[in-house]
Amino acid sequence: MDNRITILDTTLRDGTQGEGVSLTVEDKLKIAKRLDMLGISFIEGGWPGSNHKDAEFFIRARELNLQQARITAFGSTRRKNIPAEHDANLRQLLEIRVGTAAIFGKSWDFQVQTAIKTTLFENLNMIEDTVRFLKRSGIGVIYDAEHFFDGYKSNRAYAMSTIRKAYEAGADWIVLCDTNGGTLPHEIAAIVASVKEQLDCPLGIHAHNDCELAVANTIAAVMAGATQVQGTINGYGERCGNANLISVIPNLQLKLGLTVITAEQLAGLTSTARYVSEIANMHMPVNQPFAGHAAFAHKGGVHVSAILRDSSTYEHIAPGLVGNRQRVLVSELSGQSNLVFKAQELGLELEANDPNTKILIERVKELEHQGYQFDGADASLELLIRSVHGNLEEILTLESFKITVVKSVDQAILSEAVVKVKVHGESVYNAAEGNGPINALDNALRKCLMQHYPSLQTMHLSDYKVRVLDDKDGTATKVRVLIEFSDREETWSTVGVSENIIEASWQALCDSIRYALLDVKPALNKRAGGVKEAVGLVNH
Repeated sequence: MDNRITILDTTLRDGTQGEGVSLTVEDKLKIAKRLDMLGISFIEGGWPGSNHKDAEFFIRARELNLQQARITAFGSTRRKNIPAEHDANLRQLLEIRVGTAAIFGKSWDFQVQTAIKTTLFENLNMIEDTVRFLKRSGIGVIYDAEHFFDGYKSNRAYAMSTIRKAYEAGADWIVLCDTNGGTLPHEIAAIVASVKEQLDCPLGIHAHNDCELAVANTIAAVMAGATQVQGTINGYGERCGNANLISVIPNLQLKLGLTVITAEQLAGLTSTARYVSEIANMHMPVNQPFAGHAAFAHKGGVHVSAILRDSSTYEHIAPGLVGNRQRVLVSELSGQSNLVFKAQELGLELEANDPNTKILIERVKELEHQGYQFDGADASLELLIRSVHGNLEEILTLESFKITVVKSVDQAILSEAVVKVKVHGESVYNAAEGNGPINALDNALRKCLMQHYPSLQTMHLSDYKVRVLDDKDGTATKVRVLIEFSDREETWSTVGVSENIIEASWQALCDSIRYALLDVKPALNKRAGGVKEAVGLVNH
């Protein structure tokens, strides 16, 4: 097995074929730079012959100062019965002056006769002519053998003849594609090994995730001799997606000991996954392996007690190797170890036999029984721990609020909130409009506080979620609201629960403000000497 594995990232092409994924040219340029930082060798930027956006990307990508990645264009073999030099898509590859092209062609006799409706002989000519034309033009060729595994199982001799033609014509890589994503790992391994015996050339693997086996199939192919891996960040792609490079890369490097990227680049894996999900405006699963927020999160008390002694008891790698971190969650399943660990994270001295620890455990269990959830609300949890620990000063007390929502035939809905609170014992009254009742509440509350804390203007609401806890009571049921705020430095989440969605939102909103004013965030606290504000859930 070759110890060096080359990565081709197709997030900007195959990834954008996934439902809900849409990238502007600016988005693609940003992601390309980040992929270069990660150590990707080939960045497949799109199909310039198919749309103007991709064509523009390749023109503007020339200005990118990439350190190692090669921008690669995607295309197909020439059309049937047309010389390669007259094919418009191939001419487009020359015009954009790209150095490498990934060209796909048919490997499955069924596809040749049904999809492109030509003869098996003409398909071989299409492959050979295309590769020779591009190589004569000075372009490196990665040949993607589309539907190869299905074709190999259907007509082994013909499937082999297609990739043999491509290699003999000068292709630099032959990439075997599980295009429909239906092949199992043991089949992948056997077929790749068989191809390796019959054709002495650099092989790659391109796996789709229709059976949720794309990562496993990719690893199986590498173990059988493939030295190029194609995939996408976070597994984006058509239907069920492509092989997720965020899982493939650390598995190859940390588990198999292969060389993929540097250790420093590997430490940027988590931040890259989250960066791309933000640019693509796609929710990143909390339990995504390696890079998810919960990938190294522990809730059960027995587990936490063990990892405090040695993290390898319940972690397969050190989280820092991929740029992630260990997290301990607090819930009704928690034991003393969870709270001790959490307190240590906050820089607080809390012993397992401290009476406050038992108070905290009972309080958490009581609140979670009411519907609160602290797994995704670390800021509310921190406020609770600090309040029971006794180092918080209450600065914000609600006196009243009123919300008015007006809708007329010829005008959009208008929301206005009037808030009256005590700030350090002083009554403050303010009103504000918003594009919804919660936004209006947020605006009015911050106007009340801005005189004391002008730096609150740097924080903004970045996510708002409502969950119905039990629908048996219809519209009178309890709801849980999770609010996420961000500033220039970090992101934090808070929780509120009530039968009234406005009340639940107010709870979470107040906790967000209180957390923002903790003295551990001095950039937001302009008062001389700092304060220790926040009461949080103890007063809900």
